[in-house]
Amino acid sequence: MTPNVKEIFAGEAPPAPAALAAKVRTLAPSMTRSMQRVAEAVASDPAGCAALTVTGLAELTGTSEATVVRTARLLGYPGYRDLRLALAGLAAQQQSGRAPAVTADIAVDDPIADVVAKLAYDEQQTLADTAAGLDTVQLGAAVTALAAARRIDIYGVGASGLVAQDLAQKLLRIGLIAHPHSDPHLAVTNAVQLRAKDVAIAITHSGSTGDVIEPLRVAFERGATTVAITGRPDGPVTQYADHILTTSTARESELRPAAMSSRTSQLLVVDCLFVGIAQRTYETAAPALSASYEALAHRHSPRGRMR
Repeated sequence: MTPNVKEIFAGEAPPAPAALAAKVRTLAPSMTRSMQRVAEAVASDPAGCAALTVTGLAELTGTSEATVVRTARLLGYPGYRDLRLALAGLAAQQQSGRAPAVTADIAVDDPIADVVAKLAYDEQQTLADTAAGLDTVQLGAAVTALAAARRIDIYGVGASGLVAQDLAQKLLRIGLIAHPHSDPHLAVTNAVQLRAKDVAIAITHSGSTGDVIEPLRVAFERGATTVAITGRPDGPVTQYADHILTTSTARESELRPAAMSSRTSQLLVVDCLFVGIAQRTYETAAPALSASYEALAHRHSPRGRMR
């Protein structure tokens, strides 16, 4: 277990049974191989594992009792007993039909109807996992900082750069000064201008994108409030983040790069931020949204489209 992960989950309430599978998917990449075996076992067969003692689960996964306990703690439970209770609750939910089975990856010869069904399921699972794992305390703190910000810089490259643009245009429509940056040089040169009461947001699924981490570090050192939206809560980007918003870790396949699902989960977090900010600033946000809608209304009319 890395120090960053300990800090992130220290003091949190144990995750609800429904959030356990999402927690496993999010944290598995940061675990040791032996801990991954324990995590994969409890996620794939919660009913069977709930019936096992700590010694039994260690024997089943070819690990040690200490590894089982460390895995339980990394997943957010004080000890193995608490994890067993969560597993029993998850098993009950699955037996009641509320937890669907994970679909297979898309194959090159899948009919298009199957492709649609599998993509729809994966998107739903990604959103559900992100919602289950999102720390609402951290989210609320980020909303508070953004609502009062003098200026907001948002860093992202590739697919995350598209998400950065989406957040910036949303914030601009409610009257906030927001700038998306996908060029690393411009990002850093703008970051040096940030001060207290400014906010910098880094969006990186891997948590290790240097072109995003560097401007966030500069903003952090300049005294700005910093936020990381990432699928890796133990990634390097979190060293410079005052607030960490964790997204779902997607399963990557040959025909569906991880960037597709990571963007879905990032957009959910962006929407949560935007709605929270609009609520906090409703007296100014509502008129600003109305004005922007009216300014563009003629472009959406039939006559406007014919021109």
